[in-house]
Amino acid sequence: MTQKIETRSRRRRDPADARGKPPSTFTAFGLAAEAEAIDPGLHVVATPIGNLKDVSFRALATLAAADAVLAEDTRVTRTLLMHYGITTPLVAYHEHSNAAVRERMIARMQAGEALALVSDAGTPLVSDPGFKLVQAAIEAGLSVTPIPGPSAVMTAIVAAGLPTDRFFFEGFLPAKSGARRNRLETLGQIPGTLVLFESPHRLPEMLADAAEVLGSARPAAVARELTKLYETIRRGNLGSLAATYAEEGAPKGEVVVIIGTHDEAPAEAETDAGIDAALTTALGRHSIKDAATLVAEETGQPRRVVYARALALARRDDA
Repeated sequence: MTQKIETRSRRRRDPADARGKPPSTFTAFGLAAEAEAIDPGLHVVATPIGNLKDVSFRALATLAAADAVLAEDTRVTRTLLMHYGITTPLVAYHEHSNAAVRERMIARMQAGEALALVSDAGTPLVSDPGFKLVQAAIEAGLSVTPIPGPSAVMTAIVAAGLPTDRFFFEGFLPAKSGARRNRLETLGQIPGTLVLFESPHRLPEMLADAAEVLGSARPAAVARELTKLYETIRRGNLGSLAATYAEEGAPKGEVVVIIGTHDEAPAEAETDAGIDAALTTALGRHSIKDAATLVAEETGQPRRVVYARALALARRDDA
């Protein structure tokens, strides 16, 4: 026995029934559910960023009721559809899809079809293709319906421990260091938390550039594999995180970097004074090398920075 699941609170008409389309179903918690027909147009559907349980019932009902699902990578989306027993046809739509492809999608919707747009993970159009299709649908006078849900941006920022009242999503920084530093200079003036995506193999050098341009004391967090089995969130400051990943190397999986504002970072003079005081105490009991290691762990500052300061203090005391 199936239960009908409505995807919208108000319905103007029932286009699927008018075309004689059989009821669409999906399976969740071992039970089959019948999805109500949806209106013609484009339905922008958020899908899980890792954990398949994060999908909403409305998203499942929309994917089941659509005439086709436009997917960034059909192999990725097929896994989601199969998991929930959805048999809606898949059509590839990605960053390389041209105007001719969009024209065909627009024509299908103008003929009365309902198309669901998804990305590989999360909310479509957020650092993913889809903007041009949404824009074309609006220009054609077609309905565009958002189906909200998972987002790597929001998931990362609420767990970072940094202010959320004002934030700026940058997406991916330039791959080359020079261009990346120039962009970071501009971003450093924004009075809010920064949210960045980064390729794991570029993370160590990106953090090193950010620490140098924005200041090593600036608070930050690195969120990796959010909602997945090996989810990891490291918090500290740009200096400590840069040092950690310089030593460990590039991580695996999807990465989101969150950087706090410069107002949250302690003043540089205060930081230097605190390091000097801690080193003075540690040098009375330990070697330069061990003292630098201990103070770096206590303060979260890069070990190489603390070690250089320890050498300078030791030379001054010997003079």
